[in-house]
Amino acid sequence: MDDGARRRAGSGSLGLVEGITEPVAAPLERLLRRAVLQLVTHESRRRFPPVLHVGLPAGRQAEFAPQDPMDQALRADAVAALLRRVGGAPGPGAAPLVWLTRCGDLELADADADWLAAARTAYAEAGLALTMVVVTRHGWLDPRSGTTRRWRRLRDRSRGAPARGAP
Repeated sequence: MDDGARRRAGSGSLGLVEGITEPVAAPLERLLRRAVLQLVTHESRRRFPPVLHVGLPAGRQAEFAPQDPMDQALRADAVAALLRRVGGAPGPGAAPLVWLTRCGDLELADADADWLAAARTAYAEAGLALTMVVVTRHGWLDPRSGTTRRWRRLRDRSRGAPARGAP
């Protein structure tokens, strides 16, 4: 039986898409746009190391910039520590977002998959639902569902001017 037949038959979770799906809820869309805007306005270097963030782009957040290669267990411990640092869920029924900022295109990279696996582990252990995206200067990408948003010239709507370094 192929995957399509399994989905039509309703067997297991093969028919479910993990991650962010269309249409993206307006509050989540605004938060993820804010994450991209923060990167564009605060990171002036053309090439920079990846940084993992946990929390809310417009609010309380913790970040981690690994200096050395890490195995899966250490990455999961790092995500769990960031989650504890931001205090767990920001409100009833909500969990802190996870976003990995990095340079490059909005294509899935090995580091994205590594951090996704770590975030899945840490959030499962905490009993929280995971929302994770990869953020570049060009937009954001959900590595699980492939849902993405791209901007050619991102503007800070609160000021009406283009964000510094906007693509």
